[in-house]
Amino acid sequence: MGLTSIKATIANPRRPKRAARLKFLVDSGAFYSVVPARVLRRLGITARRTKTFILADGTEIKRPLGQALFRLNGEEAASPVIFGEKDDSILLGSISLEALGFMLDPLKRELRPLPLLLAPLSKP
Repeated sequence: MGLTSIKATIANPRRPKRAARLKFLVDSGAFYSVVPARVLRRLGITARRTKTFILADGTEIKRPLGQALFRLNGEEAASPVIFGEKDDSILLGSISLEALGFMLDPLKRELRPLPLLLAPLSKP
């Protein structure tokens, strides 16, 4: 299995011109995206809460969580973002991917448009 990296822009949702372009590891197995805390603070993005996460080895860690604006391939969407620490990878998680309308093709290891389905209300 290979790794997929992409360059995307994150911005402050309240001040969209305050932005940074980063190289993300696409991790469709991760719910949340991770961006270094120093980058988020420089953009003026603030943590709204702290969540507990479990690492692959079972270790529990706590990280602050905020909201960032993600821009990728002409799409833009707000998504939760973890304030990463020194040794944390910069990740693009599944919530951000789906909010942007993309999915990771597991065989070709590239982003594809996510089929957006809207189901009609069922009639009683």
